[in-house]
Amino acid sequence: MKKPRQVNYDSMTIHDLPVADRPRERLQRLGVEALSAQEILALILGRGIAGESVMVTAQRLLSQFGGLKGITGASLEELSQIRGIGIAKASQIKAAVELAGRVEGYSESTGKTLVKTPDDVANLVQGRLKDKQKEYFLALLLDTRNQLIRVAEISVGSLDSSIVHPREVFKEAISASAAAVIFVHNHPSGDTEASEDDIKLTKRLAEVGEIVGIDVLDHIIIGGKNYVSLKKEGLY
Repeated sequence: MKKPRQVNYDSMTIHDLPVADRPRERLQRLGVEALSAQEILALILGRGIAGESVMVTAQRLLSQFGGLKGITGASLEELSQIRGIGIAKASQIKAAVELAGRVEGYSESTGKTLVKTPDDVANLVQGRLKDKQKEYFLALLLDTRNQLIRVAEISVGSLDSSIVHPREVFKEAISASAAAVIFVHNHPSGDTEASEDDIKLTKRLAEVGEIVGIDVLDHIIIGGKNYVSLKKEGLY
C-alpha cells in the first residue's frame, strides 16, 4: 500500500493550490468572514517569493509575531525583516492596519454624531489612537450644534513630542466651516498627565481660536484606555 504523498508547502506557489482553495476565490464564493487570518494576510501581500506560496509567508508572519495583534503592533522595520516581506509588503500591511483602525476609531460622518462630553471624544478616537508608538494630534471639527463634521489629523510627532502649528489647525477648521474644535492627542507612554508644553500649546490655540471666531472647547489627552480633559482640570 502506498504511503500518502507528503506535500512540501515551502516549495509551492499560490497557483499550486486548487482554484477553489485559493484565498481570493474563497472570498468571492464564501465572503471575507470565512477566511482565516492567514488567508487575509495572503490577500494583502498579494504574492510570495520565488518558489514559495504567499500562504507560507503569511503563516511565517503570524508565527513570528504571535498572531494578528503582534503584527498590528510591529513596526515597519520589524515587519520588513521577515523573509518574504521587505519594505513594500511591510508598508501594505501597515496601511491595511491603519485603515482598519480608522474605520474602528472614529466616524467621518457629516453632522450626525454629537460630541458633548470627554467620554464622547474618547469613544470616537481611542480605537484610532490605540497602540500608536508616536504622538498623533487630532482636531474634532464641530458645527454650531456640536455635531461632528470630521476628524482632522493635524500632525504626527516623535515618540514623545508632537509639532503643532496653529496655522495648520485652523486651516482645517476654516476649510470645514467649523464653529468649534476639540483637540486630542495621545501619550504613547500611557501617562495622561498634561505636560507644560501641552498646556502652553492649548492656551495658544485657544487664543488663536478666539481671534478667528472658532471656539476651542477642550483638549483631551489619551493614554491607553485612560484620558484626561484639560478643560475639566482647569488647565487653560
